[in-house]
Amino acid sequence: MASRAEIGKKMRKARKELGYTQQKVSELSGINKTTISQIENGHFTGSFDIFERVLDAVGFQLDAVPKKLWRPKWEEVAAMFAEDE
Repeated sequence: MASRAEIGKKMRKARKELGYTQQKVSELSGINKTTISQIENGHFTGSFDIFERVLDAVGFQLDAVPKKLWRPKWEEVAAMFAEDE
């Protein structure tokens, strides 16, 4: 799943591609401009309803997908802890 910061960056990019200001998204979503700024900067911890309304204003939606687990190969772990020669 994308982090809050990654989602915020994508939302900012979509907003700008639409030619919208944060104020315009605020008007479309009914959400305060300060909250939109918090979302775009990855600092929003409010309700799902608010988040969903802002996503909708820029043409995004949230999808629930299975979590992808990544495990490094042993060689990668060994390289991370190898001492400099």
